[in-house]
Amino acid sequence: MAKIGADPPTKSELAILKVLWRQGRSSAREVHDVLGERQDWAISTTRTLVERMHAKGLLHREDYHGVAVYRAAVEKVATIGAVLKDFAASVFDVHGDLPVSAFASSDLLTKDELDQLSALLNATAPRDAPPDAPPEPES
Repeated sequence: MAKIGADPPTKSELAILKVLWRQGRSSAREVHDVLGERQDWAISTTRTLVERMHAKGLLHREDYHGVAVYRAAVEKVATIGAVLKDFAASVFDVHGDLPVSAFASSDLLTKDELDQLSALLNATAPRDAPPDAPPEPES
């Protein structure tokens, strides 16, 4: 699976990815059956979104007996990490460690995935520092 690009997925794209991470390969109709009513989408909206996500590289598409079937092309933990970092930075101006314990009761992530998410979110990287922060001293 590929890692997420520079832009995290939109709220609608993330909803579709969550269905595919849980169910695995699914047609647009199967995704719509899970999300359509909750999202107030028409089936054409769901089809348009999955096709756009395929074009953006977020989904893989395969044809089975004339039916397009999609699966996530991005890693779950890396994608969730990118979304959380983006949210924390853009809403709260947080550019450091994030507490993964807040997500311990998530049905979406296993214990191993929570550990991976913690490592990803709390890894020290230069891009995590705010633009006006002084450089960290070297030991």
